[in-house]
Amino acid sequence: MNTLNSETAVAIIGLGNIGKAIATNLVKGNHSIILASRDNEKTKVLARQLGNLATASEIAYAIKEADVIIPAIYFNALKEFFKNYSTELEGKIIVDVSNPIAPNGNGGFKKIIGESESAGKILSDLIPKNAKLIKAFGTLGVGSLLNAAFNEPDKKVLFYASDSTNSNQQIEELITSSGFVPFNVGGIDQSIKIEVFGDLHEFGALGKPVTLAEAKSIISHF
Repeated sequence: MNTLNSETAVAIIGLGNIGKAIATNLVKGNHSIILASRDNEKTKVLARQLGNLATASEIAYAIKEADVIIPAIYFNALKEFFKNYSTELEGKIIVDVSNPIAPNGNGGFKKIIGESESAGKILSDLIPKNAKLIKAFGTLGVGSLLNAAFNEPDKKVLFYASDSTNSNQQIEELITSSGFVPFNVGGIDQSIKIEVFGDLHEFGALGKPVTLAEAKSIISHF
């Protein structure tokens, strides 16, 4: 496992659109990654496509080797993920990218938890022993996550929420390597703001990726 003075070891578990976008951005930012999914062949193919900075692995081994675990899987699948890999996840930093939504039958989406409930808060009570949960990388849609990364001259912001200030260095390193500026909105109790339909989500009041100056202006009005 890496120390705070070296590159944070990160494992991305699940290679759907969000997982692939995060992996692509980290490699573009010259950050090595470990990839894992239930489809080992798919994992190997993506690792080859991304190049030498990407390593394909089994899920349990990827978790063991990483400091930060990014399970890029659906909200409803995370409880089972925590249960199945509870031993491996002990003491790890877990980044929740999920949004608790499902199709509404009319071409849009609806929340699958209460309107005032937050995925981050719910999951923070379910994580394995001594693990730490950070909400991040889910504040933009896949298109913006890819297209707004490494924007110059004014980089766009990725918001995150965390109760563990000791873990903020690692998550800010990963957000920076992904081509964005990290912006801490507070503890996990603030994570509803950066989930779908929230004040700071692209598909909520925010409406688009924003620069650091724009983010500070928006926050100042809360």
